[in-house]
Amino acid sequence: DVQLQASGGGSVQAGGSLRLSCAASGVTFDDVAIGWFRQAPGKEREGVSCISRADGSIYYRDSVKGRFTISSDNAKNTMYLQMDSLKPEDTAVYYCAKYGRYNGNFYGDFDYWGQGTQVTVSS
Repeated sequence: DVQLQASGGGSVQAGGSLRLSCAASGVTFDDVAIGWFRQAPGKEREGVSCISRADGSIYYRDSVKGRFTISSDNAKNTMYLQMDSLKPEDTAVYYCAKYGRYNGNFYGDFDYWGQGTQVTVSS
């Protein structure tokens, strides 16, 4: 069975940091694309950051540029999202995902999703 296990969420004060992890089993992270998404209460799910394996490009939504860093360790089959200088507006459930096809700008077809991990940033 394929499973993406997201972890690392929690509650922090504004300005703090968290590191999210997403460990994959039954599938590898070394092809197509992988990414982090988030969904705040009452809002649609939005792309946060992703890595395209086709050319190694890394994408961030504008609001997290300079504060978040995506990475992956293929040997551990794990992806990460380092989140620094967190803001209350970063509060959301964060999901990891593996694309089956990536069309750019976070669009594409998704093969697998993680279960989500809650991030809460207080002011």
